[in-house]
Amino acid sequence: MLSDGLWSIGELAARAGVTVKTVRFYSDRGLLPEAARSSGGHRRYGAEALDRLRFIRSLRALDLPVPEVERVLERDGADEVLEEAVAGQLRDVGSQLVALRWKEASLRLLQECAAGERAERLRLLGALPAPPDTDALARFWRRALPARLPGRVVSMVLDAVVPQPPEEPGTDQVLAFARLHALVTDPRLERPEFRPSPPLPDGAYRPVVLYEGLAEAYTLASAEMRAGRAPGDGGALDSFVSAYAHARGEPDTPAFRRRLLGLLALDDSPVLPRYWKLAAGLFAPEEPVLGLLHHHLSTALRAEVHGPAA
Repeated sequence: MLSDGLWSIGELAARAGVTVKTVRFYSDRGLLPEAARSSGGHRRYGAEALDRLRFIRSLRALDLPVPEVERVLERDGADEVLEEAVAGQLRDVGSQLVALRWKEASLRLLQECAAGERAERLRLLGALPAPPDTDALARFWRRALPARLPGRVVSMVLDAVVPQPPEEPGTDQVLAFARLHALVTDPRLERPEFRPSPPLPDGAYRPVVLYEGLAEAYTLASAEMRAGRAPGDGGALDSFVSAYAHARGEPDTPAFRRRLLGLLALDDSPVLPRYWKLAAGLFAPEEPVLGLLHHHLSTALRAEVHGPAA
């Protein structure tokens, strides 16, 4: 320490455990207070600069960018800025941890599979974004939905049909998600025979009425399935048929139910059954997937129209 009780830039760097270049960098940005200048123009620092430098190092150790550090060091609103910055870093760390868990599960999937399956699984995993996202799945469903559907209805549908990548996936979930991604990005989906059919013929129904009505029917059916009840016991089947009837502007009659059964059988695309089979293990285990609920209600309608033995 100099005779005036101040430190040179080298002494400050040594006490803080950083390089002289680091001290000069923060000084040039106005983050370190200078107590004085020597007669030769050299910077002199006191204890306040050492405290400030240690605080800056702590912030940088949390990976806060220098502009964020500068905001934290401002007198006004420093606590709020620091809280916001820490929250942002926590989100980033959480995302990194999820990505690492997916990487670990993917490596275990490759490690534990038979040698003959490894190349095919590696190809599937290589096509997934890292970390995985649901963009391809959402695009698949957006193409299948009717045009000009309101955003709120589209969001409601996507929430029900697009599974989120688990934060702590098992190897079976990684494989299912990779296969699901491969399914919805298959170039064959451009061919009509592979493209999912609309729920009703175009122009013959009101899509908003149908999708909102089906959401209510699926909610009832889910409760019935969890309780072990038949679809008619809690009104799910009537709600299901009513959604189609109201969307078409027709009354719910026995004749309409027979026609509806024929309309439901029009979609013979192999894609959706495969989609729901793969997605089943990616949704919450206590909630039946929407595809199963739709099949459950369609089967109940068939049994009502044709009899249980049909």
